[in-house]
Amino acid sequence: MKVLAVQNIECETLGTLDQLLRTDGFEIEIIDAPFDHVPLVSTNYGAIVVLGGPMAVYDNLDYLFREQELIRSAVKSDTPLLGICLGSQLIAQAAGGRVFKGSRKEIGLEKVFLTPRGRSDIFRDSDGRDAMTVFQWHGDTYDLPSNASVLARSDLYPQAFRIGSAVGIQFHLEVDKQMIRRWIQEYRKELDFEGIVPNEVVPSENELTQLASNCKVVYRNFASELRSRWMS
Repeated sequence: MKVLAVQNIECETLGTLDQLLRTDGFEIEIIDAPFDHVPLVSTNYGAIVVLGGPMAVYDNLDYLFREQELIRSAVKSDTPLLGICLGSQLIAQAAGGRVFKGSRKEIGLEKVFLTPRGRSDIFRDSDGRDAMTVFQWHGDTYDLPSNASVLARSDLYPQAFRIGSAVGIQFHLEVDKQMIRRWIQEYRKELDFEGIVPNEVVPSENELTQLASNCKVVYRNFASELRSRWMS
């Protein structure tokens, strides 16, 4: 089965999800959304992953409008869809929610709290029953539409949700040390503006191992939906 990965900036990739997908034999098609053609329908793909980026849903960029059309197509056709950070915000907006600047940015390791629905859904079998330490890098948040089920929250914002076949996750489990260091270079001005010391953003080896473990959990649960659709 072919998985479409929609990349919004070169430095925000599938990360550790890439190898997990390829090891299981999935074919990955990666498009660079600002420059490549973004399809408006999902029927050629077994699953779709929409990745992060520094742009905002409300920036009125043509390719972000196309991504929202693709998201609506995926939900309508029951295609498994995973949105990460900006990807989750695009799902929220496409489904009738509202994306806006949050009261403060979340950058670095943060704790999120799993809802009962989240523990039986995409976070099933995660190490922490009620909470999970994740890597954050976002300033926008969203009001979710009424048909969304919240899967995780932080002290400030909703952090994960499901709408039909689409799961939106505001945080990053797919990161490794190399990717985080690349983001520190790419987004250094943002760190300076927020008064964040760059080295404090980099997780320890144990914390990176835990992120990778939880990423595998999310991947396994997402992949099981993908296989179920393929088997049917």
